[in-house]
Parts: sequence; C-alpha cells; structure tokens
Amino acid sequence: MPKQFVKLFDDKSLFQLTVERNSNVCSSQLIVSNAEQYFLALDQLEEMAKTENRYILEPVGRNTAPAIALACMTLDSDELVLVTPSDHLITDIDQYTTVLHRAGALASEGFLVTFGIKPSFAETGFGYIESEGEIVRAFHEKPDTQTAQRYVDAGNYYWNSGMFCFKVGVFLNELEKHASDIYETCKIAVQNQQQIADNQMRITHHDMIAIPENSIDYAIMEKSSLVRVVKSDIGWSDVGCFDALAEHMPNDKHNNLILSDKPVSLIDVSDLIIIDTDDALLITKKGSSQKVKEIVAEHKQTNPELTHIHRTAHRPWGTYTILEDTVGYKIKRITVKPGKRLSLQKHFHRNEHWIVLSGTATVTVGEQTYLVHPNESTYIKAGELHRLANMGKIPLVIIEAQVGEYTGEDDIVRIEDDYDRGENK
Repeated sequence: MPKQFVKLFDDKSLFQLTVERNSNVCSSQLIVSNAEQYFLALDQLEEMAKTENRYILEPVGRNTAPAIALACMTLDSDELVLVTPSDHLITDIDQYTTVLHRAGALASEGFLVTFGIKPSFAETGFGYIESEGEIVRAFHEKPDTQTAQRYVDAGNYYWNSGMFCFKVGVFLNELEKHASDIYETCKIAVQNQQQIADNQMRITHHDMIAIPENSIDYAIMEKSSLVRVVKSDIGWSDVGCFDALAEHMPNDKHNNLILSDKPVSLIDVSDLIIIDTDDALLITKKGSSQKVKEIVAEHKQTNPELTHIHRTAHRPWGTYTILEDTVGYKIKRITVKPGKRLSLQKHFHRNEHWIVLSGTATVTVGEQTYLVHPNESTYIKAGELHRLANMGKIPLVIIEAQVGEYTGEDDIVRIEDDYDRGENK
C-alpha cells in the first residue's frame, strides 16, 4: 500500500490531507498518478466528496520532470500552478498559506519557485538548497553526516521539499531550453493521449516509455537562472520512514511506537517500532527503520505477491480483501460498487464459490445470466466464462472461495473489460 494512501492521521491519508489543504488555496486540482493507483485515489476522493478533479494517468513512472510537463501541457500558459507531492505531512497550515502567497507573487513575476524547509537537524536523506536571500545559489545532493551538519550550521541551507510554484509558460520554456528531449517527447505523448473521460487523460505505454526519465531538479532547476526559493517553516515532513512517522504519532511511556488493530503487550523493552498489519509484521529498533528497504527487497524474491498487492486491493469496480490464502484455496471478501461490473473472464486453475452477504449479484456463467440474493450462493467451474455485476443501488458484498491447484492473481484471462485493463489488474 503506497504510504500516501494509508490512513494514519485521524482516519485520513497523506493524500487526502494534501488535497484538503490545497483545496483552500487552489481553484482546481490536477492529479498525476500511476494508472494502478488511480482507483485508490478516486475512492479516497469520493470519501471527501471531491470528485471534480482532473487526472493524468501514467502507465509507468518517468520521474517528476515528465509528470509535471504532461500536466502543464494541458493548461493555459498563463496559469499559475503549485506542484506538490501527495505523501508529505504539513502541520502549520497558517504558515503554509503565507509561504504560498509569497511563492505565488514570485511566480507571477516569471520565476520558478521552490520551497526550502528550515532544517531542524543534520539529515542525510534529503537534498539541500543553498541560498542567498531568495536567490538559489546551488542545489546539493544528499550529504554525509559531517557535510549535513556544516549545512545546518551555515544557516543558509534548506531541505529540498520537492514543492514548486510557477507559471505554466515559464516552466515549459525552461524545459524546452534545458531538456528539449523531455519537452518534445511529452508533447508527442499529450498529442497521442487517450481521452478516457472528460476529466481523465491516459498516456499510452509506447509514448511514456519514449520520454527520458529525469527529475525536475536535474532537468531544469539546477540549470535555470530563474529559480527562487521561499524559506518555509511549515511543520513539514516527508514521513520517509517509520522513525519519521513516530515523531507525529503517540508513543507509549517507554518510547515505543505501536500501530496495530489488536492489543500488543510489551515487557521491559523501549525505543521499538512495531507495525502490525493484516499481511505483515515489522519490529525494528528506532533509528533502524530505513533498513526496511532491505527487507522489502528480500520479500520481492521470496514472496513477490506480498510486495505487489496489499491485502485489500482497489479496483475500478470496488475492492477485494484477502481473508485467507493457503495451499489449495483462497478466501476473499469482494465489494462491488453500484452500477459496476467485473470483467468477463475465466480461470484455468481454480473453481470459485460465491456467497452473497448483502446486495444482489447479477451473475453471468456461460450463456446464462441470473440473480443471486443474500444468503444464496453460486459456483463457477474452472474454465467457464463468467462475470459478476451489481445492478442495484447499494454495494454488493460477497465471499469468494477459490479452490484449485493455483490461486494467484495472474490466473485471469479477460475476454471483455469495461476498464481496458490487462490480464491481471
């Protein structure tokens, strides 16, 4: 589960908090997302009753410069834009509003504005911005500890927040000047884009792969003479590891961070981070949580599905949650939104039993279509063409029991799909 979608802060995610705070200062929002995460974002926006957003969907990521360029190429050249990651925490909203106004004023004068975070310690995991007033003198890569401390002591170095503000035309002119290959390939990608809906633009895989991969810092900000920095003391954190998260969450009296849906008892231990979820358990000493990347790399080799699909997966038609998964069978809870349906599909290695808990299922098996009501069930043999739909006005909830020699998510052959997905998405 990408960190921006995990609901850790008063049952809100970092993504939702980002949309919420920017709704107060921006007239509209354009969300650039990997196509795989689009429906997860859509679900969380629907919870907030914010459904008027526009979307650009990337089949693969090519870093920030192409993502920003694709967005800007859909806007008027005089449009003033704020570019912000969706996975950062900002706690001082009043100061945030103040620095945005200053950034907007500088951007209106034709500058590319970045936001420098006043460093509170010698962090080696961030890039630094060296400034003289609001003039950027240099961008510096992630330093070693000694260099980071020198930056902090100097007083004119700031953490690079990854947030930007500028006029669309200024950005695109600088992109064409300093990274013409990105500019030209993004222009082709926008011309060839697939307009799925009025508010949704999908870039083709062929065009996306052709775009050079680069960050906005390397492509433009380090080369342009138009860059300015707004110093920002806004309660900012990129929540880049569990140690950073621990600074914003309640800890017990022994300085342990515990995140779990069940009671967890600790005896004679301190300074631990314990993250207990449905699909995995992490226990680490504070100060070592950055090493979780090494654990993920191991799981990608030994248990790749764990790192690819969360226990609850979001799909365009709804969600499914894996309740149990073992050799020979898998049990899921499936929720289908009103008016939605899954693809017409078949499986080679598993049989499926569907039990309706609430709502009414419209089931197609082969040439037959019939209704299944609560406390009723149906059975689909391996190899049979089938489809599940919810034609009602309330969510459809079923239990699916898969039985067979293989129950992986890639055992799906789609014959017809409302959402133009591949085999196993």
